[in-house]
Amino acid sequence: MAEHGLRKLVITFTVITAAIIELIDTSIVNVALNDMSGNLGATLEDVAWVITSYAIANVIIIPMTSFLAARFGRRNYYIGSILLFTAASVACGNAHSIWELVSFRFIQGLGGGALLSTSQAILFETFSVAQRGFAASLFAVGIFVGPTMGPTLGGWIIDQYSWPWIFYINLPIGLLAAFLSYLYVKEPAHARSAETIDWLGIALLVAGLGALQTVLERGETEDWFSTRYIVALTAVAASSLLLFVVRELTTEHPVVDLRVLRSGKLAIAACLTFVLGFALFATVFIVPVYTQRLLGYTALETGKLFIPGAVVAVVFLPMMGRLLVKGFPPQVMVVAGFAIVALFALQLSGLDLEAQSGNFFWPIILRAIGLSLITIPLTQLAVSGLHPHDIPQGVALNNMMRQMGGSFGVAFINTFLDHRYAAHRMSLVTRLVPGDAATDGRIAALTRAMLAHGSSAWEAPRRAMGLLDLVVQRQAGLLSYLDAFRFVGFLSLVCAPLILFVGRTRPLSKTALAATADSH
Repeated sequence: MAEHGLRKLVITFTVITAAIIELIDTSIVNVALNDMSGNLGATLEDVAWVITSYAIANVIIIPMTSFLAARFGRRNYYIGSILLFTAASVACGNAHSIWELVSFRFIQGLGGGALLSTSQAILFETFSVAQRGFAASLFAVGIFVGPTMGPTLGGWIIDQYSWPWIFYINLPIGLLAAFLSYLYVKEPAHARSAETIDWLGIALLVAGLGALQTVLERGETEDWFSTRYIVALTAVAASSLLLFVVRELTTEHPVVDLRVLRSGKLAIAACLTFVLGFALFATVFIVPVYTQRLLGYTALETGKLFIPGAVVAVVFLPMMGRLLVKGFPPQVMVVAGFAIVALFALQLSGLDLEAQSGNFFWPIILRAIGLSLITIPLTQLAVSGLHPHDIPQGVALNNMMRQMGGSFGVAFINTFLDHRYAAHRMSLVTRLVPGDAATDGRIAALTRAMLAHGSSAWEAPRRAMGLLDLVVQRQAGLLSYLDAFRFVGFLSLVCAPLILFVGRTRPLSKTALAATADSH
């Protein structure tokens, strides 16, 4: 019994650590782009491909993990993915050019994409049926903490060392995870096989998701459809994904079995998981940009804002698992969770340019509570209506939807901020008209201030106008961020009622839960 307990402890530590380092790498590079740009002699637009390439590889490989694990053996595939992720991390740190770094990040994403779903499957198998709600809550901690703590860890590493170390840090962790997996992880007792390879399906999936992800990640930077290659990739994405759906529904051995979406519960849960990914990643994007651009926070100071929420999530997520085990309705938890996320967004939509770190404390905690209420119940709802044989593919599709929701959320919010900034700036500028008493008074006061600081009579009015324009920019920026928070809140409230269409949900049977463990 002691040996079994030790094995359970080691496996839990190993798979959650592997999942966390994969999720951290989705956001840790965000704070290092400026350093990479200067060190590699690349523009910020080119360096942005460091993020894009990883996301493309991630979203391509996630829906294929069930097939690949069946093809090569889950244990072999998992250990191989850890080693590939680790080796690619070291190669990223040693990159001497921007496109070399982008290439290695793509390879890193291929290795990392397998870690999330496969880690979840191994963890479920390690715990007994009665304990799998608790196991799901442990894994959800990694899902929540990883993207949240990425900017904090990245900011600390950049401040203390240099950007290559955000990749080198994966080396000891990855080697330890691979070694422990070799010693303790076993092939599932009822491993599936995949003798036939759907090469056409794989090609269509890679082309479709790769093109779509590129459009989402780069569309705003390239001014969307005014750029020829964005138009071409949009056409490739639409045609490839349409053909992929037709192929997977008609072939005998699909690489991604889309027939599982006949389950209404999975379809609705997948849609809400997309919204969950949107809220999770979009808010991790909005808050740092708002605090750094408008409030002057450093990357590390911004990252510290999320620490209270991460701590609360570690406490609340296991509680959610226990509630589900006791039969608490997951629909109620999901609706409450989306309502609390909306409240978090509403509170942040009332901030101003004088906001202090304390103004973020309770909203960030509300965010953690809300997302904790959503994460685990949606996982249960996604598979509750599936035949045990279909659960593996359902889990993979659900994980893909969360990643896609995150990518779409960041891309959409980036475009949304740009458009709202332009609208607010135009609105503010139209109020600054010559002859208006308030405008003339503001310019006169700024001119006097410039004269008092040594500006000449010719320079003072010009500098006053420059300062006034800066004020307009900051106000327009503030209003656009507040609109973004309101949008996240609105989306959460609008989508929450979808959960009511899943009907009554019974707890997973012993057979179904066992199949979940064998999902990859």
